Amino acid sequence: MATLRPLEVGLMFWGDHEPLKMIRAVKALGLRCGHLGFTGAVPLTGLGDVYRKALADEDLTITAVFAAYDGESYADIPTVQSTVGFIPPATREAREKRTYEVIDMTAAIGVPIFACHIGFVPEDHAAPDYAPVRDMVRRICDYCAGKGVTFALETGQEPAETLLHFLEDVARPNLKLNFDPANLILYGTSEPISALKLVGKQVVSVHCKDGNWPDKSKPESLGTEMPLGEGSVGMGAFVDTLKEIGYTGALTIEREVSLDQDMDDRHQAKLSHVEDIQKAVTLLETLRG
Repeated sequence: MATLRPLEVGLMFWGDHEPLKMIRAVKALGLRCGHLGFTGAVPLTGLGDVYRKALADEDLTITAVFAAYDGESYADIPTVQSTVGFIPPATREAREKRTYEVIDMTAAIGVPIFACHIGFVPEDHAAPDYAPVRDMVRRICDYCAGKGVTFALETGQEPAETLLHFLEDVARPNLKLNFDPANLILYGTSEPISALKLVGKQVVSVHCKDGNWPDKSKPESLGTEMPLGEGSVGMGAFVDTLKEIGYTGALTIEREVSLDQDMDDRHQAKLSHVEDIQKAVTLLETLRG
């Protein structure tokens, strides 16, 4: 796989049984790395060998593998709370099993980081969902450790302080963060630059995504995703802060079509905003210096 430069620009894309098609589409944008995601609808048996060969043949480096789960919806905040990640009790067992399958895939293709949304972490440690989710994350961390993999929680659905307290309580050295500044805005949880400074030591990967804050008159609504550089994140300040905290990993563009889009369609939509992505690449190449 390609030897990456500090702050190399990459793209998040979703995998299926046509890895060469997706990988070549990423490379056509002039990129050499990315995050690879798998929805719950993608059977993974035997796919590790296919991806490992395709990535080697095309010299594309995957810096993190992401899992999404059947039944998740990002329509609005209450729906996210009730369907996403490890919070819903009814899907917890199946999602833990699927998580181990994606971690196996991560290790099989030689990627050092597995990541996902675990859902809204309760601030109250006495909340009924808190301990079961914490203990599930501990089990996943231990499974990752046995494979030489780091588990990175995707940011956004809780304030930075809550995330730090959760990491401390889980108490696993291979539990880190994938920092997505736009998610903090879209969920209305934290100002992203100050949050990045707070959690910086725990950040092992990032998503470069932009967005605007939710409408205060609609408290259950999410904010609006925007093309990179056109939202409220402040991408110049974001990249400058990454440099300040000593982050040297990839700058991975994530461009969603909409947060309430069917998860199974995400991998088909990732490259539909080609013009937006090309502009994002140009912007990040300028900012990284």
